[in-house]
Amino acid sequence: MDRDLVELIYSGLFKYNGEGEVVPDLVKEYSVENDGKTYNLTLKENVVFHDGKPLTADDVMFTIKIVQSPEFKSPIQAKWLDVKAEKISQYQITFTLKNSYPAFLETLCLKILPSHIWSKISADNFSLSPYNLRPIGSGPFKLKNIIQNKAGEITSANLVKFNNYYDQKPYINKINFLFFKNEEELVQAAENNIIDTLYLPSGIYKSIYNFSEYSFIIPRYFAIFFNPANSELLTQDTVRLALNLATDKQEIKDKILSGKGAIIESPFLLDVYNPGSPILSTEFNPTKAKELLTKAGFIEQDGKLVKTKNAETMNFVSTLSLGSTGKAVEYLQQCLAKFSDIYPNGEVTGSFGSKTKEAVIRFQEKYADEILKSSGQATANGVVGPSTRKKLNEVCITSPGQNIPLKITITTPTDPMLQKTAELLKEQWAKIGIETEINALSITDIKQTTIKEREYEALLFGQVLGIVPDPFPFWHSSQRIYPGLNLADYKNTKVDKLLEEIRTNSDKNTLIEKMEQAQALLITDAPAIFLFNPDLIYLSSSGIKGIKSHIIADPSQRFSDIENWYINTKRVW
Repeated sequence: MDRDLVELIYSGLFKYNGEGEVVPDLVKEYSVENDGKTYNLTLKENVVFHDGKPLTADDVMFTIKIVQSPEFKSPIQAKWLDVKAEKISQYQITFTLKNSYPAFLETLCLKILPSHIWSKISADNFSLSPYNLRPIGSGPFKLKNIIQNKAGEITSANLVKFNNYYDQKPYINKINFLFFKNEEELVQAAENNIIDTLYLPSGIYKSIYNFSEYSFIIPRYFAIFFNPANSELLTQDTVRLALNLATDKQEIKDKILSGKGAIIESPFLLDVYNPGSPILSTEFNPTKAKELLTKAGFIEQDGKLVKTKNAETMNFVSTLSLGSTGKAVEYLQQCLAKFSDIYPNGEVTGSFGSKTKEAVIRFQEKYADEILKSSGQATANGVVGPSTRKKLNEVCITSPGQNIPLKITITTPTDPMLQKTAELLKEQWAKIGIETEINALSITDIKQTTIKEREYEALLFGQVLGIVPDPFPFWHSSQRIYPGLNLADYKNTKVDKLLEEIRTNSDKNTLIEKMEQAQALLITDAPAIFLFNPDLIYLSSSGIKGIKSHIIADPSQRFSDIENWYINTKRVW
């Protein structure tokens, strides 16, 4: 809801229009020079904040300073690290990039703060400032009031049209946001005509009488990201491929998304960025998945797949006797020391002396049937020969044999859609003998600890690419360490090169070609299971007109053409 309010109250240098394109907003005109590394912006001169103060280059420079400063811990700081901003005049600014980056226009959709208000507030008090509840922006709507209940919880935020807005003024005079504790209360409010519009969280769908349905596409996807660093099993290509083959994505779409969304096979979403692109379809074949795992050494026990790990021994291979020295003697002494009746003093010196010889004799006498008789010896001689070595290799175990289960732990946020998805994956994988444990954590823990420390084997999570495709932050090997977002610890030098070319190229055909090449390599490596891209379903009462479905950067962008929405109509001559 915070993003929704920000979208309506604040303005950015650029914005998304009703077609999902990035277009100028506060900017009157701009030029791009120096091979795409320099952006010259001229601001509109008729823009004022809701308190009547003019918006100038000083406000832009202040906002960028806040974003770039580590003290303010901005979540978008990484996007601005290598950007140099320079004020040229009261309404002119120049941005210089280290490298060409066509998606920078989308970065410039940054909302601008009024410096005359926020410059007086320290970084420590920024998030606690009362201005967070009394925001002053320059957008099409301004805050009228916020209503709280006796417990201090916000129950509504009421906005009114800003009459001094610099661009096309909205037809709608006011918007009231109502806050509900859960989805049930939200739906009930719509059914009782208390609210006019709503969108439900992904994975929750309900048709409401007299409400129209709009499906918005967001360039995002949800996937199971494998972390081989935390799972020896997931280092094996066979296991990752088998998990892909054992995942029925169509069942997930039908049961989890109510059919509202798209199955995806890669993180490049080519059908979103280039409608008409052939849609990939990976194979769902649990039988083949099980065959692969069987060939990899897994066997079935009680309906579950396990891999038998043989016991490891010290593996004596050479004859040892009085006077021998070295590591083999050390290992011999360590083994004999495990038997208090054979080598009571347990000295480990690496030198085969009389005490070691006496211990070997006692060992040979203890296992006389297997050592002396098998070799035709009448008496123990204290020499570690073939029959003695054979018995030592049986009893000198350094690591016992064990059955290792094929078990995967899925970590996911406590989100209804993702938790249901994890449960369904658990059911699907169990059919071929894979055991699954689900570790559900709060979204705060996921972002602040789990992702930061890479504390997961398999992470069920989502990533948003933006209107301008830039998969670099999510799949380039340089982004494997936090704050990078390469959640699968993925590394492929060929993919790296392609991603670097994608983010510095503005030609659409070249972009698509490079993404197709990177896609083929990444699918072969199977660092993740790419699942789905849910639609954002927006429900609106039939009395509201002018809403158009289109591609949006995030849910708040459904308001990107709010100025064209209207309620009342009348016939005119």
